[in-house]
Amino acid sequence: MQQARPRPLHAPDPYGTPPYGEPGPWAPAPPVQHPAAATPAQGTAMPSPAHGTPMPPEHGTPPPYAGGPIPHAAPYAPHPADQAPVPVEQQAHHAAPPLAGGSAGPGTVPGGPGLNPPPPGGPWQRYDPWNAPAPADGRRRGTKRGRRLLVVWTAVVALVAGGIGGLVGTYLERDGSSADVELPQADTESVKRDPGSIAGIAARVLPGVVTIHVSGSDTQGTGTGFVLDSQGHILTNNHVVEPAGSSGDISVTFSGGETAKAEVIGHDSGYDLAVVKVTGVRGLKPLALGNSENVQVGDPVVAIGAPFDLANTVTSGIISAKERPITAGGEKGDGSDISYVDALQTDAPINPGNSGGPLVDAQGRVIGINSAIRSADSGSDPEGGQAGSIGLGFAIPVNQGKRVAEELINTGRATHPVIGVTLDMDYSGDGARVATKGNNGGSPVNPGGPGAKAGIEGGDVVNAVDGARIHSAEELIVKIRSHRPEDRLALTVERGGKERKVTLVLGSADGS
Repeated sequence: MQQARPRPLHAPDPYGTPPYGEPGPWAPAPPVQHPAAATPAQGTAMPSPAHGTPMPPEHGTPPPYAGGPIPHAAPYAPHPADQAPVPVEQQAHHAAPPLAGGSAGPGTVPGGPGLNPPPPGGPWQRYDPWNAPAPADGRRRGTKRGRRLLVVWTAVVALVAGGIGGLVGTYLERDGSSADVELPQADTESVKRDPGSIAGIAARVLPGVVTIHVSGSDTQGTGTGFVLDSQGHILTNNHVVEPAGSSGDISVTFSGGETAKAEVIGHDSGYDLAVVKVTGVRGLKPLALGNSENVQVGDPVVAIGAPFDLANTVTSGIISAKERPITAGGEKGDGSDISYVDALQTDAPINPGNSGGPLVDAQGRVIGINSAIRSADSGSDPEGGQAGSIGLGFAIPVNQGKRVAEELINTGRATHPVIGVTLDMDYSGDGARVATKGNNGGSPVNPGGPGAKAGIEGGDVVNAVDGARIHSAEELIVKIRSHRPEDRLALTVERGGKERKVTLVLGSADGS
């Protein structure tokens, strides 16, 4: 864009109007005639530099105006050609009064700093109005005003140029015509992490975790499992493999992407545990088993699985409660699929698909098998289509899982500890009441069983196990299932409003 240059300001002389009608210092000077051709009218006063009339420039080409204060004109140095002698008779005819600051030498035209003849080629050929001599009185007329004008115009030009530059830059950026943008980025770093960090734990545990896909005659599902040994045994939940039935397909996908067929070795609905086995797979990475008795509330934990079929998903949290009695299942209606778990509670996010996966401690050791969640719609089965985790997940303690897994691998079945009594599941009072009749109409206490040996009778209410209060029949079953057959328990039993303590040794029954 072409920018307008400031024009010379034509204004009256701020120090007063020059006499004799002469122009002020900012007006263009009138043409000056050569002294040899000038013939002033008789009686007319000649202009004098003292009156402020601009004098013609020196013969040399003046320097260009640089925009600063108007410089004083340098004293005129006449060109040698201009110093040629003039005949005496012409001197008499063209003589003019000497001007201030110089004198006419004899036989020559005055050449001092007084009247300077114009150079050849016309009076305006080398005239520079910005290089005019200063007034004889030494005052720079209009200098302050010129400076202010120059500063104002410079600021205006800078603002206009900045605005235009910003608009052009914005247009180029929006139009995509600007140079390619390269953003700063950190350099490549080591991928190794502290073994105790979540990333370090995940790196050690993931190779031993598998995703399980099950398809049956009319159902299919996804779950998780983890490798128990180098023989190919994998522990998972019973409800993960249940859709396969007796003729369905089970496939296992390892963290590296390898896939293998698997078969069920044994399962137990009461514990909600199952063992499957893969064959022909090398490089298996069994996970180390911890001890759930050592777990404390607040301990950090990591859950790994395939929620919603998103394999190799890692979440973390803490143990938020221990020995939480929960029941899961019950879809069949006869209670044969209900599992009773004295669970570890965690706030590590667990969702449908995490079932059967490991819950590990800070050393990467399995302390639980993720099995159930509590959802906002009051469901607890993670495969039942609930909305998802709300921070209430439950895992089967690894001590219980280890015992059941060993039995399933060795015998194909798991044993359940029992006290040999029938409980009243409809009792709404506090504690677990022994039924008055058995399931088949017989005695509610098995003759010769652990309960009978301890003196328990129908109608008795069990209020505590090993000193821990019991509030329902489900809680009593959970407490019993958390032990092994032949473990010794101390029960607090109420009869006729009076409590007494009894000791019994748990019996054994085959699971389903």
